[in-house]
Amino acid sequence: MNPPLDSNGRRAFTLIEMMIVVAIMAIIMTMGVPIVYRVFHKEALTQAVTEVVEVCSHARARAILQGHMTQVVFHPKEGRVELDGGGGTSVAESGAVVAATGTVPAGSGLSTKFSDQLTLQMLDVNLSEYKDADLAYVRFYPNGTCDEMTLILQSNETTRQKGVRLEVTTGLASILNQAELEALRDGRL
Repeated sequence: MNPPLDSNGRRAFTLIEMMIVVAIMAIIMTMGVPIVYRVFHKEALTQAVTEVVEVCSHARARAILQGHMTQVVFHPKEGRVELDGGGGTSVAESGAVVAATGTVPAGSGLSTKFSDQLTLQMLDVNLSEYKDADLAYVRFYPNGTCDEMTLILQSNETTRQKGVRLEVTTGLASILNQAELEALRDGRL
């Protein structure tokens, strides 16, 4: 069967054929909506852990590139983490480096605030527990090293846990996998 001809004698698609193609495209695009949603709307637990890793990475980079110690400040009771002096530094008349004041905008990679849906389960800095403290400082040094730190957050809705650990000799932050979390609970790590 030959396709129909238009008024000028050329072959063309019918309206039904065009509607079927559009319907198939709509079905395929609808199947992609959940994937796109997950990409742009991370779970609170995943987002918090990712943002803590980002803050620690910025602190390490700043310490190495600027050649002086940098601190990440944890506020366990408030559920906040920020890079100390995140607003930058300035040189005073005496030549001393002074941290600039001002708040660091969320999402800048220099600070984060945990969702109310999360509970801080563990914050160890240099093998001391700071979960219930007002402040905890993690220092990053110009040679690439840092204080030891382990952070575990738990979702209030699903009781899932995720954690972040700083490797002391390289200062690199890594997300703890399920086996490492279980080893921490059992006291093997």
